[in-house]
Amino acid sequence: MRKNFQNIGFYPQPVLVIGTYDENGTPDAMNVGWGGLVGSVYVELNISEGHKTTANLRKKGAFTVSFADQAHLVEADYVGLVSGNTTPDKIARAGLHPLKSEFVDAPLFEEFPLTLECEVAEITDGPGGLRVIGRVVNMSADESILGEDGLVDADKANFLAYDRVRRVYRLLGGVVGQAYHDGQAKM
Repeated sequence: MRKNFQNIGFYPQPVLVIGTYDENGTPDAMNVGWGGLVGSVYVELNISEGHKTTANLRKKGAFTVSFADQAHLVEADYVGLVSGNTTPDKIARAGLHPLKSEFVDAPLFEEFPLTLECEVAEITDGPGGLRVIGRVVNMSADESILGEDGLVDADKANFLAYDRVRRVYRLLGGVVGQAYHDGQAKM
């Protein structure tokens, strides 16, 4: 027997922190509840009009998407609770250290180990707010989360996932199978 749930959406969701600069070059960060991958080089965000991040996206045409990790759960949660419109020192209060991206006009944050650097490709009205599509021009990873093969190791990164049902953060981790291989047993 199965149980039906309404309005749950993607489950679990990655915990994404969006970084932008305002017109004065002041960094901002926002924990966004709705976002994901579109194709191989695009990300999509769904955010409402009133956020400082939204105004910054329109002005600068660039943003970063950082994947929050267990070590920085408090910082990631904080930037989702507080608005840059009313708390101008939000980044300092969060304890985040912005770094200038080499690829887009948006900040990376030293604390978050994996970041996608994006140019705004499209902003349109959509269900639930604005639909922002960004083209990923670079992925930056801290060396501390790289495996011996030089690739990102999700187990080292301790990425967070948001559990919408229970309203808690969870950890992702543990290899359980080989993609594009294990299913061959059915061929």
